[in-house]
Amino acid sequence: MRAISLSALALAAIMLAGCASSQSQEQDNELSEQQLYQNIQQALDNGRYSAAVTQLETLDNRFPFGEYAQQAQLELIYGYYQVGNWEASRAAASRFIRLHPDHPQVDYAYYMRGMAAWESGRFSLESLDLIDISKRDLGATRDAYVDFGEVVRRFPDSAYAPDARQRIIFLRNVLARHELQIGDFYLRKQAYLAAVNRGRWVLEHYPQTPATRDALAVMVEGYMGLDMQKEARQALAELIHNDPDNARLSGNTFNPRYLRGSLRLEDS
Repeated sequence: MRAISLSALALAAIMLAGCASSQSQEQDNELSEQQLYQNIQQALDNGRYSAAVTQLETLDNRFPFGEYAQQAQLELIYGYYQVGNWEASRAAASRFIRLHPDHPQVDYAYYMRGMAAWESGRFSLESLDLIDISKRDLGATRDAYVDFGEVVRRFPDSAYAPDARQRIIFLRNVLARHELQIGDFYLRKQAYLAAVNRGRWVLEHYPQTPATRDALAVMVEGYMGLDMQKEARQALAELIHNDPDNARLSGNTFNPRYLRGSLRLEDS
């Protein structure tokens, strides 16, 4: 009997909550655009983001060409972001960019689209050393990298550009490390040419990242696997010059991770 009573109480609570939500939506539908927008501002100021999102969606549907339409679309990007709906935040930002490419705050839309992708990639976990993001699927990483790049390229004087630049540096390092993970996989699978090409890709596309040093190590081992001694020593010379303390080096000797033997720079 007790379990039944508790279930009945829970069901009643759910029904009351549903009724309250319906009543709130009905009340929003009766408000003028200005009144609804004022309520939205109060909700945002008080941190009631879920309520603000619901009201913003109502305003967007009821007054798509109203006085507050464009500002509401911008704030909807922020509202979705605050409630953790990254996909909806990115979609809202893309919509705003498409509809208002010349809006004075379109830089904010690009920036927030990047921020939503940033959060989607769970980069906060990287700062706690809980995960190595470079080993995960990097779809969100690339999206964030592109969006922040758009902010810097299109709006170099934007208030959001300095932060975007810093995030680009971090993301570039993540992407470069990811390429090295792939290069290491190719070495393990004895796909030496693919490993060399992956190392060269890092050097060409991420030249200012720490990963370039390990990219050289990947290339040395890849060339060794291909029995291309001349190329291997050229890459080894570059590695010794740029990173003499690399984990694969013992003085002028390179110790491959997966191949037997070693390679000395001064050998003929």
